[in-house]
Amino acid sequence: MYKHIMVPLDGSKLAECVLPHVEAIAKCGGTQDVTLVRVVEPFRAAAGAEVTFDETYLKKYEAESMKYAENYLDSVAKKISLPGVTIKKVVLSGIPADSLSDYAKNNKVDLIIIATHGRSGVSRWVFGSVADRILRSSQAPVLMVRSPGCTAGA
Repeated sequence: MYKHIMVPLDGSKLAECVLPHVEAIAKCGGTQDVTLVRVVEPFRAAAGAEVTFDETYLKKYEAESMKYAENYLDSVAKKISLPGVTIKKVVLSGIPADSLSDYAKNNKVDLIIIATHGRSGVSRWVFGSVADRILRSSQAPVLMVRSPGCTAGA
């Protein structure tokens, strides 16, 4: 039923709680591709900071961040056992929710499986919820998995 499943990961162990769900759904049949996606946000100085960074430093920082994300996805891919399914790894740069929604739309993703960290109240307002933004903006179905230890109503 779901030929292409996208799995957004933020580098945390909490986000990886979706992996058993990905395997279970993909093993039901029909899944051809599972794409693990990590978004690297562009460097931004803190508000009010009057610091200047030289272009060489920023490029080095970005390259290191992308390489770290690639290595992370490689390590996660090794944890997945899906014979006959292609595991793809994609590192994007940009605002996470926007980049993930655009990727899903442009790559014929049939299902997005993402963890929710269970933030609520002020922390949700301050940090936002990438999972919530994807749920509201994606054209593909979204399965949100509550991370272990989250409280109800998050």
